[in-house]
Amino acid sequence: MKLRHVGLTSRSEKNSDKFFGELLGLEKLEPKTLPALSSQALFKVNAELKVINYVSDQTHFEVFIGAPEKSGVKPIEHVCLDVDDLAAFVQKCRSLNVNVLQVPKGDALLTFISDDDDNLFEIRERK
Repeated sequence: MKLRHVGLTSRSEKNSDKFFGELLGLEKLEPKTLPALSSQALFKVNAELKVINYVSDQTHFEVFIGAPEKSGVKPIEHVCLDVDDLAAFVQKCRSLNVNVLQVPKGDALLTFISDDDDNLFEIRERK
């Protein structure tokens, strides 16, 4: 089995470009539109949605722009990403004002970041 892509939401293209383009270094593909009829049938959202794909050789995020805000309790859903140098990545996050949360777990630190749309990402250093 192979993970093909992860679908997330963003309030704006600017937020999405900053996080997926500037921070993660993914290529932004030409935006597409999901018609309201399809959006309603698939996601119960009665609106046309702009969809932007951010990709690399091994990573693919499908980001729905302007999708309705999540309601209720903050979800525990998250995406886990491997990076080559955790310290350097955390520094880059801080330079872009990306929220970094590091929580002790035994002798280690769990590192999570969130984008401007409250999508949560666990960050691990590749071994």
